[in-house]
Amino acid sequence: MSENINCKTFTIPGYVMNVVDILTSNGYEAYLVGGAVRDAILKKSPKDFDIATNAKPEDMEKIFPRCVTTNARFGTVLVIIDSGVNDEKFDVEVTTYRMEADYFGGRWPGKVEFTSEIINDLSRRDFTINAMAINLAKFNELNTEEDYFLDPFHGIDDIKSRMIRAVGSPLERFNEDGLRAFKACRLASELNFDIESTTFDAIKQSLSVAKMISIERIRDEFIKTIYHSEKPSVGIELFRNSGLLEIFIPELLEAMEIEQPHFHEDNVYVHSLKVLDLCEDAIKIAGLLHDIGKIKTKIIGPDGLTHFYGHDGVGADLAEAILGRMRFPKNEIKRIANLIRWHMFFYPSNEWRKNNKIEEVKDYTSEEDFGGWSDSAIRRFIGKVGEDSIDDLFKLRIADATANPKSVFDKKEIELLQDRIADVKAKDMVLKVKDLDINGLDLQDIGVMPSPFMRVVLNKLLNEVIENPSNNNKEYLLSKARELIKANDVNG
Repeated sequence: MSENINCKTFTIPGYVMNVVDILTSNGYEAYLVGGAVRDAILKKSPKDFDIATNAKPEDMEKIFPRCVTTNARFGTVLVIIDSGVNDEKFDVEVTTYRMEADYFGGRWPGKVEFTSEIINDLSRRDFTINAMAINLAKFNELNTEEDYFLDPFHGIDDIKSRMIRAVGSPLERFNEDGLRAFKACRLASELNFDIESTTFDAIKQSLSVAKMISIERIRDEFIKTIYHSEKPSVGIELFRNSGLLEIFIPELLEAMEIEQPHFHEDNVYVHSLKVLDLCEDAIKIAGLLHDIGKIKTKIIGPDGLTHFYGHDGVGADLAEAILGRMRFPKNEIKRIANLIRWHMFFYPSNEWRKNNKIEEVKDYTSEEDFGGWSDSAIRRFIGKVGEDSIDDLFKLRIADATANPKSVFDKKEIELLQDRIADVKAKDMVLKVKDLDINGLDLQDIGVMPSPFMRVVLNKLLNEVIENPSNNNKEYLLSKARELIKANDVNG
């Protein structure tokens, strides 16, 4: 054990020790519990420092003048403590030792009983690696680890074996709290641990309880899995094999059935996981869902090959539905769906143009192998994708191609397109309606009131300017607007 915990390398923040000093000076115990102990053993910086004590909530109210007692009935008091430096304040969660019973709603204990023994408190916890404790009153003294370290369920052994194991009966633990099933898979993925077989079987047997968990809580475990795992596909596979994935993204299970015999090595599901592992954080969820539209668009064409026409647009709509169902923020849903919608963009080569009998672009001479796009095509591309999303879209495209050994994608395509975008952006260009040298007030002056028709006029004027930026002057745009008004009157 000495090679895992070392008081010289594991430092308790001063503000935490301030709470400990107040507790112990008033005759109470103070143990560091939960993930902070686990992280310390794994030589990771703890994110939170939770303290367990034999002091009851009413006792803590007396000795801590600044505290929040909203969850006092569950034994938890949020202590607001000074750091001792620059009047900075911190929140520390302090919880009375407790035992729980009569769970309801798949998560909540119907009965909470305070206890004077730390061992009883540790016995109600989820996994052995989270059921260890450090006696903070003795931690900085010259004591042996046996004096300050409690490990009644052999969490150290499971850390050494890289194993997630439930405390006591796995089935009881998962039937008490359905969130623990998701947490087990997430922790195994984050820490690169295995889940002990009896514990994993218990997850499969308690899916009815897991289904009772709010989608927001499930979403949070999914997000942590995606962003905190070195290889997030491991977590997705644990969710799938345990039966949990069907609860929140069943569409990915459908993707397992979609084979891609043409220009692909893997089915849609396996390919999506490979892309996920290659993605940076900003595009991870887009990478996981980028081909989800293929479950709705698979056809066998006249050539006898499998095709997925329009899967990018369908996939964007499906991603919006999935992420909306999981209560992701609207802006994040829009951003991810946008990347999926445009991930199949194609920057044509000269050879492709020749084979398809398309003339060379007139206003741009590209590198030898690539035909390129005109300036107006570049502007339309940026306008559709959004200037802020271009870099992420390119990263998604590269991850998608890299994950498929059969891809004919050439990274040079991206490099040349980046150069073209930089070239066009350097010019005086207009990409959005708000950049026009005319606005809604100007249109009202010539008789166009706020209405869907006003939006039609503005968008048509925008297209004029995208094709020719020199048209972005008020006199010209008002003239074109009058033509559109006149044509609308005639058509009407």
